[in-house]
Parts: sequence; C-alpha cells; structure tokens
Amino acid sequence: MGVNLRDIIVQRPIDFADLSGKTIAVDALNTIYQFLATIRQPDGTPLMNVRGEVTSHLSGLLYRTTNLIRMGIKPVYVFDGKPPDLKYKTLKARSDAKKHAQEEWDRAKAEGRIEDAAKYAKRTSRLTEQMLADGKRLLGLMGVPWIQAPAEGEAQCTFMAQRGDAWAVSSQDYDSLLFGAPRLVRGLTLSGKMEMGIVELQPTLASLGLSREQLIDLAILVGTDFNEGVYGIGPKKALKAVKEGKVGEIHVDFDFDAVRRVFLEHPTTAEYNIQWGRVDSAGMFELLAAQNGFSEERVKKAAGDLEAAYRSSSQQSLDKWF
Repeated sequence: MGVNLRDIIVQRPIDFADLSGKTIAVDALNTIYQFLATIRQPDGTPLMNVRGEVTSHLSGLLYRTTNLIRMGIKPVYVFDGKPPDLKYKTLKARSDAKKHAQEEWDRAKAEGRIEDAAKYAKRTSRLTEQMLADGKRLLGLMGVPWIQAPAEGEAQCTFMAQRGDAWAVSSQDYDSLLFGAPRLVRGLTLSGKMEMGIVELQPTLASLGLSREQLIDLAILVGTDFNEGVYGIGPKKALKAVKEGKVGEIHVDFDFDAVRRVFLEHPTTAEYNIQWGRVDSAGMFELLAAQNGFSEERVKKAAGDLEAAYRSSSQQSLDKWF
C-alpha cells in the first residue's frame, strides 16, 4: 500500500505524449499486483489457464507494456528483493487480510452477490515465485529490460532516476518520493482506471515548505510499510507537527530513527544494464499461447506491434533502443 500522502501532495495531469521517448523505471510488484486485482471476470475470478494457474499478470504485462512501447515510452521493470526486517509485520498483516478477503469472496459467490464478490476478490491477490519467474521471462521475450533490486524496488527505481538512467519512477505509491525520486508518475499502467499524473519532488517540497528529511518524518507519523502510524494523525496533522518542530514531542511505539534509515540508507545496486533486446515471437507464442492458452492471434499481433514499435522511425533511432 505504501504511505498515504494523497491529501497533501498534488499531482499534475499529464498524457502519454509527454512521456514519449523517456525511460521510466517501473515498480514491478506494485504494477503486477494492479494487474492481478483488476484483470478478472465479473465475479472476481482471475484469468487462468486450463491447469487453473493465474495468468492475469501475464495478460497485463503483455498488453499494457506493448501499448506503452507503441506510444514511444520505454518501461524498465524493477523487481523487489529481500524486504527490510521492519516490513515483515506489514507483510503478515496483508497476508491475514487476504485470508479474510478470500473467506468473504467465497461467501459472496456462494450467495450470488456478484458485486460484493468482485470487491473482495481484488483483495485476495497473491504473487508466487512461479508467477514472478514467468513475468520476467515474458519481459525478456518481449525485449523489455528488467532489473532485480537488492531490497525495495522503489528504492532501486529511485536510484536509477537519480543517476539519470530513468526519467521518472512509475508507481501508485508515494514511497519513491521519500527515497528521493525526482519524479513520480502515477497511473501509467492502469489503462482507463485513473487519470495519469506526475509529482515532482523539488516543487512538492517547496510547496509544502519541507525538506526531504522532513517529508520522511511526516510519512512516518502517518504510517509506512515499515511502521504503524500514530493514532489520530493523518497527513495534514503530521504536516503541521513537522513544520512546528513538534515531532519529537509525539509518543511513538517504534524506533523512529530505524524507519528513517530505511528511506535514507536503503540498499541499491549499480550493477544493472538497461539493454533493449529483440522480440522473440516464437518464445512469446510458446509461453503465452501454447503453455497458458492465450489467443494465438492476439499474441501474434502483440509481437508484431512490438517489432513495429522498435522499428518505427517516429521514435528514437535504433542505436538508442538496442
């Protein structure tokens, strides 16, 4: 979920043309969970192959990524590594919530409450190691680079943006701003679901009258993936407390400095290579159509669209793509 700063951070609307020719570091797990939550049947059942294995993530990666590339946008997917120890409590809570949602989903389906079923189904998404492996394999077959982060994917995305290897970070969460991302694009991978917008770090800090370190303190008071927030304090109250220098007066039941260090000293790696490959149409067909029951014609069309996009003279020259 990430930290909730929606009430105090304003994003500026943008469209896809504004991102044409730009490399965007995409928080892969955040994006794949979006696909798992939204690409479902009316009763909430995800897309599956004949073996009953979920394929919603592959559908999202294939079609959404293809569309982005057709528009001249160059996504680089960054996958999470080992989560910080402080995150395990959050992960356990999420797991428990998914179990409860599964029970409610089953009950709603049994009682014929389709709208309720769809609502609860979105909260049950689980990402397995096999799903991750297949997602990485598909991206490789599509010629799209992906990077394995040592820890949080958003921290690695931020590192890449700070070095100039990516123009912005794409995520629905605001955490990348806390890690120091110069730009955050929201809504990039949610086709038709919400207005796409951009948040720029320095103008945001200036408008709030905060330093990045103060923004981190504000977020910690509200609650992050690495700590529970302070009861009764939302973004606006936290902003007031930070600006008035009263953070130290607020009682917390966690190690404030340890959470700060997650954002200020997070592990990243410079050992990556953003290299655009070539489309392996046969490999895409084998993985998607032969193994997972995707429409043969749609897979062929997606592969053709990718090849055409990479060749397109309206985009950057081939030596910049490959």
